[in-house]
Amino acid sequence: MKIVTFFIFLFILTSCSQGVKKRRVVNLPADLKEAVSSDARADENRDRDQFQHPGETLAFFGIKSTMTVVEVSPGAGYFAEILAPYLAKDGQYVIVIPRMPSNPPEFLIENEKKLQNILISHQDIQAKTRIIPFEPMSKRNKIKPAYADMVVTFNSVHNWVASNSTPMAFKLFHDLLKQGGVLGVVQHRIAGAKKNVPMSGYLTEKQVIFFASQAGFKFVSKSEINANPKDKANYPDGVWTLPPVYRLGGKDKDKYEDIGESDRMTLKFIKIRK
Repeated sequence: MKIVTFFIFLFILTSCSQGVKKRRVVNLPADLKEAVSSDARADENRDRDQFQHPGETLAFFGIKSTMTVVEVSPGAGYFAEILAPYLAKDGQYVIVIPRMPSNPPEFLIENEKKLQNILISHQDIQAKTRIIPFEPMSKRNKIKPAYADMVVTFNSVHNWVASNSTPMAFKLFHDLLKQGGVLGVVQHRIAGAKKNVPMSGYLTEKQVIFFASQAGFKFVSKSEINANPKDKANYPDGVWTLPPVYRLGGKDKDKYEDIGESDRMTLKFIKIRK
């Protein structure tokens, strides 16, 4: 399949390393366990599994290797390393990337270079993964409707809230999915009783469920797979104070390392109306 080159919106897939001991993953279908445990995954991504719980999260959403799965706004490519090989044989993996601004910062340019290196180094990913640029507020997008079995997005809803494009983003999810298709959302979570500081990266479950229901989705269930009770969601630089970003640098790093990555909601929806 043809690969569309672009500047990626957030971070990118990190280089894969070899010779790493496989991580033991239990209570998962064999093919999904194999994808998560692969020693072809980057060390830094594998180290994050204790917080991301990728196999358990994807299993909760009901993923199958025969599905057409779309990941919207893949961030650092953490899940792409798992989904691309998992779906390569019998399914299809599609990445939807928000277009870059006209003057991207240097780290995004560097990330685009990293992506190109990944594609060059891993022909199986390049050949089996379709990549589509997308602008939530634009009418120029040409997205094939109603062909995906599942749409997933991880820790990105706050970006659309910040850019006032949340309705368009959830409309995209709805348009991509077949009737009865699954939308899986993971998002940094703050308790409803707490003050949701603008631009903190945190949202309430109620907010995300509302966005989805307005777009024509039915809320099915939630999981506490990615819960972190240590996360109090009250940091100087929002969720990015915590790992893996550590926006405050070395200041109180030990404290934030002990907290770990953010508390996250894990929500499953189905498309109920055309």
